[in-house]
Amino acid sequence: MSRVSRAGVLAAYRDGIMVICELAAQFSDANWLAATPCADWRAVDLAGHLRCVADDYHEYLDDAPASRLARLMAANAPADSLARKLARQNAAELATLPDAPGPEHIMAFAESARSYGRRLPQSWDLTHHSYRGTEVTVGAMAGAACAEWHLHAWDLARSLGKDYRPANPGLVLAAWRGVMPQLWPELAGRDDLDPWHYLLTASSRDPEWPGVLERCASSPRCPAGSGNCTRRRHRSGARRRAGVESVLRDP
Repeated sequence: MSRVSRAGVLAAYRDGIMVICELAAQFSDANWLAATPCADWRAVDLAGHLRCVADDYHEYLDDAPASRLARLMAANAPADSLARKLARQNAAELATLPDAPGPEHIMAFAESARSYGRRLPQSWDLTHHSYRGTEVTVGAMAGAACAEWHLHAWDLARSLGKDYRPANPGLVLAAWRGVMPQLWPELAGRDDLDPWHYLLTASSRDPEWPGVLERCASSPRCPAGSGNCTRRRHRSGARRRAGVESVLRDP
């Protein structure tokens, strides 16, 4: 990660955790059931996803460079296939996460994410995994985590009817781009975009999401307007990893 400094990424990483916690503190019980820009996820689901992802980062670092993520990446599958597999992993982990309220998920996320952050400096230059000839270091994955925290902070803010942008969106974008340029799409001819809007768009988010939700909810075919959002049945954490392993083995 040559375009951004280690100190800058680590500071932005910590800021992302802090902002998520500050936004989560503004949610009421009813707010946790609100829709988010993440398709099919309510705010409480997003909180659970954050908890899962923070734990996953620990697992990947523990097992690097032979983690289940590293094995998936070593297959050199096309980017769209990888995106589908990772999405299925996210869904499987969330489905097997024990039931808990949003604040509990966020508290567990923050503890896990801060602990991971403390592990990063001594592992920064180690190989995390490889993809299509590119060696991805632990430091580069820290950039991915940094961007993920800030993107999900935006998701939570939008769920509250607020807006959010990081203090240094250019750094967050550079950190995101530095992970695996083959995997994440570049927006041809869109370099003139504000860096935060660029990152939102490149990560398949619509910067105007509340308007999209309102327009969608006016349609009788839209799940967001149907009131049919149901809570997933959760199973024990012991089954979570087995389910995820099977997801990653699926074609």
